[in-house]
Amino acid sequence: MIKIKPYTMSKIENIVFHTFNTSFLVLLAFITLYPFWNTIAISFNDAMDSMRGGINFWPRRFTMFNYEVIFQTGAIPRAFLVSVARTVINLVTSVFFTAMLAFVLSRNEFVLRKPFTFIIILSMYINAGLIPSFFLIRSLGMVNSFWVYVVPGIINAFNFVVMRTYMRNIPESIIESARIDGYGDFFIFFRIILPLCLPVLATIGLFVAVGAWNSWFDTMIYNSGREHLHTLQYKLMEYLQSSQNAGRSASDAGAMGVAAQGGASSMVTPMSIRAAITVIAATPILLIYPFMQRYFVVGLNVGGVKE
Repeated sequence: MIKIKPYTMSKIENIVFHTFNTSFLVLLAFITLYPFWNTIAISFNDAMDSMRGGINFWPRRFTMFNYEVIFQTGAIPRAFLVSVARTVINLVTSVFFTAMLAFVLSRNEFVLRKPFTFIIILSMYINAGLIPSFFLIRSLGMVNSFWVYVVPGIINAFNFVVMRTYMRNIPESIIESARIDGYGDFFIFFRIILPLCLPVLATIGLFVAVGAWNSWFDTMIYNSGREHLHTLQYKLMEYLQSSQNAGRSASDAGAMGVAAQGGASSMVTPMSIRAAITVIAATPILLIYPFMQRYFVVGLNVGGVKE
């Protein structure tokens, strides 16, 4: 009878485990990435040829015509700039004011911190609804205005809770040392708290940026009548709806047709335009995310003073 040594058995088990684990992760990555890769292939394929189907990994008839049509209309570049402006302003204002509010309500010397914190957290569970929100926005004069993209999202209750929790874990000795040296709250906030909170600020900033970039519903509710205030995602939603309307594909494609060059098709379809806009809308986030990913591991060992 042949006996297998425990060392050999352990080695075999490790090989089997790593093989299965690697195969599973590769399959999962493929399932996750394939839809977007297929969208890229369709966006670079001839629109009329795409209607035949069968495009998987590579364009069958490569063309840039879909992107040319998008940028020739003028509406998409303008919507892209509106989305960029909205995202940048939301990112700066939301992160800054949320950090200031979290710092104030994380201090034990502020006697009203508990009732204010309770009110903010309560807003996470109780929502007035769409109609009261619309009346409030209208009474503030922000309907058909760019500020409707900025003001309602300055403070987010969930982001506030995350940031406040992180600030409360900062050693109190650091703040006490700064107060002994004669520094006030503004110096402590800008020169001590914000640098120590860089990981959570980057994480919250990424959440805010992605949410602002992907938002379209507020455009439909408040700014649908002002085309110069339409965001890129709202334009994408419009094309998604047009592609679902039966009988309109041919007329939409003809209406968006432009003179062809080099023998390429002079027509585009909602499917090809939808794919091209999806790629344009997702590209900025894909470019920014790798630089922000390391901040997702929020475990900074703050401070040189031990409690």
